Amino acid sequence: MGAAWREIREKQEEMLSPYAAKSSRSKGRIIHEAKCPVRTEYERDANRILYSMEFRRLRHKTQVFFNAKNDHICTRMEHVLYVGSIAVTIARTLNLNQDLTYAIALGHDLGHAPFGHTGEKVLDRCLKKINSSYSFQHELHSLRVVDRLATRVSREKINEKCGLNLTFEVRDGIACHCGEKYGEYRLERDGSKDFSSLKELGRQPQMPYTLEGCVVRLVDRIAYVGRDIEDAIRVHLIDINDISREIRKELGFTNGEIINTLVCDIIENSYNKDCIQLSPDKGKALEALINENVRLIYQADKIKRYEKTAENTLEGLFFNLLENTEDLEKMKNSEMKIYQKFYNFIQDIGYTEEDTNEQKVIDFIAGMTDNFALSCFDEIYWV
Repeated sequence: MGAAWREIREKQEEMLSPYAAKSSRSKGRIIHEAKCPVRTEYERDANRILYSMEFRRLRHKTQVFFNAKNDHICTRMEHVLYVGSIAVTIARTLNLNQDLTYAIALGHDLGHAPFGHTGEKVLDRCLKKINSSYSFQHELHSLRVVDRLATRVSREKINEKCGLNLTFEVRDGIACHCGEKYGEYRLERDGSKDFSSLKELGRQPQMPYTLEGCVVRLVDRIAYVGRDIEDAIRVHLIDINDISREIRKELGFTNGEIINTLVCDIIENSYNKDCIQLSPDKGKALEALINENVRLIYQADKIKRYEKTAENTLEGLFFNLLENTEDLEKMKNSEMKIYQKFYNFIQDIGYTEEDTNEQKVIDFIAGMTDNFALSCFDEIYWV
């Protein structure tokens, strides 16, 4: 049947909500490719992300607790999978595009640095010491990963310097997923965006182009808030009674109850509407719960002490590697594995004259897992 299988599925998408994104109407990819005979464009994107090495490395990147030896503590990969599961449930019920939602969810944290948000802050601070106009934001780096740094086997090599060559809608959802405004609980898509819009990211905040992107942006918070509490209780950092009883009565007493409450509220308040939103009561309760997490978990003394280790490690790696980029031949011939790996990384990416040495270092470090960053630091500094 050739491409007929995909076309049948694309016709089925016409039954989706009028506010849903249809794969047959995608704005397309940076580099044109022949379409898959079976999968929709968005399903194909989800597969590319899932099979990438960058996704695989999320298994060993921090969510909240650094370098956790406890197998029951959430990693960055698990968080991403939780976002995917919750977001697809909402998309399915709202009759939105599940494939697009899942692809955005899988790719939304590909650019996260080792050691979680602490690593992100450290790399941002390192860049600003070089040039105050520089910055590191994990959502923008996630876009850079899928556009430039990620690699996949391609017989034609049509995307040799174009990362995973994803569709515009998935790229936009990844780049605009970060809803760090805890009080944000009504999201309206920006349907006016085009390819050039993604070039303006970082200069001004942007909302996602699709409702599916809005779902992932809101679910990102829902997926971590209750799970972080579970992990904090598991490592005896807090007790469940430390959380305000008033908030627990509003949202639930377990992670499962919190997720169920918020998912149902989103569906009830977003069904057949061109927005994704929580009710004011649930939106404010979610904000209050995140602020409780900040006070009790993210700013806890135990976490702060671990942060110092992460800061020392990433700062040490950044400035040492930056200094060594001045002599690539020396790095190539070095007996130290870290320098050899960095040299090979630079050669594999195929940087141009427009790429600064700072960017090369950031690309390399941001892709590291926690343990690899620690081992590289040890190799450089232990005597």
